[in-house]
Amino acid sequence: MPAQSQRKGHRRSVTATVVGNFVESFDWLGYGLFAPLLAAHFFPSSNPVTSLIGAFAVLGIGVLVRPLGGVMLGRLADRRGRKPALMLAISLMTGGSVLIAVTPTYETIGVLAPIVLLLARIAQGVSAGGEWPAAAAYLMEVAPPKRKCLYGSLFSLTTAAGAFTASLLGGCLTGVLGQDAMAAWGWRVPFLVGGVFGAILLFMRRQLAETEVFQREADGRATRGSVRRVLGAHRRQVVISVLLIAGMGAVGGTWTSVVPAMGQRLAEPGVTFWVVVCATAVMMALNVPIGLLADKVGPRRFLLAASTGFAIVGSYTFLTVQGTFTSLLLAYGSGVVYLVSVTTTLPSILSDLFPAENRALGMGLTNAVTSAVLGGVAPVLATYLADRGASGWFIGGVMTAVLLAWPGAILLSRTAVPPVPPVPPVPPVPALDRTPLTK
Repeated sequence: MPAQSQRKGHRRSVTATVVGNFVESFDWLGYGLFAPLLAAHFFPSSNPVTSLIGAFAVLGIGVLVRPLGGVMLGRLADRRGRKPALMLAISLMTGGSVLIAVTPTYETIGVLAPIVLLLARIAQGVSAGGEWPAAAAYLMEVAPPKRKCLYGSLFSLTTAAGAFTASLLGGCLTGVLGQDAMAAWGWRVPFLVGGVFGAILLFMRRQLAETEVFQREADGRATRGSVRRVLGAHRRQVVISVLLIAGMGAVGGTWTSVVPAMGQRLAEPGVTFWVVVCATAVMMALNVPIGLLADKVGPRRFLLAASTGFAIVGSYTFLTVQGTFTSLLLAYGSGVVYLVSVTTTLPSILSDLFPAENRALGMGLTNAVTSAVLGGVAPVLATYLADRGASGWFIGGVMTAVLLAWPGAILLSRTAVPPVPPVPPVPPVPALDRTPLTK
């Protein structure tokens, strides 16, 4: 194949892989941004806080089922290939988004409304649990050795692009339709748009080619996709992965759901949408430079510096947040910076922890379980404690989870699994000498 055709196919594969984060981020942040409106339609109550807790509880359950997606799609990616897992993940995310968009409200079908909403979020939770590890395994296996953080920054870029698009759409819809129309039916539009994005990505992923690393190091091995082997032979790597992912799970559950919801309550209608637009627009421009910097200084050092800085800045901005544009921008932006730093470095770090035959399952299981425990509980717990004036205790727990990445990163240097060397080619058999013997 000509070199130009190879580069073009490589770019298509990378694009189809990382755009899944765009769809997931669009749908996930869209739920957080429109949670107050969903709460009124699916969990009606005289107390708005009670309704919001119901909406966040559905979000939390969707996160709690992520381990199921991490195991199911992780095993599929290790046993059958990265492509089938990526196809199934985007199908579940798209189906859940469309289901939310067309589900009647509580006023129309009663208790069936929150049940259908819950089923849709469960499907999306399973998808989210398996999408990232399958995509990260694929991307790290096709990335050049000294550009893995740069390729990892594409995850952050598409995540920020999904958040940017969701918030921009929300802000435009609020300005065009008005608050009353948004509360009545406008909240359905972003989920319909998410379904369209998912359908386009599903078509793109049909063209994916399987990675050479999977074909060489995983395909055909008896231990591929083995949960017992991941929890047994690789238990040390599992513990380190949990430590590294803990901060991302806690911050992700808080900054993508709680902070936008706080802004919706504290600020004028539409302000929160534009806060997210501005923060994510800046970070979209910084993603690639952050990836290049992480490749230069090393992903472990970069992660330690990012965690330390965010523990200070993030705590202050969250606890002092007010209903002004500047205050909300600083609060939301600090979390976005940290999440970009983590999602840029984690694919490279975690892919080195597990061998190819159990890479997607190892990353998926640890990421999903940790995110489920921390990210799923965070929105409900934050809302409950904020209503009782105890936000300081909550943010202290979040920052403790962030700083747990320190021992994980320190131990990492002695835990990376070397890649399986390729099988050397068999030397050709020399041709027989058929020269007739002479006396």
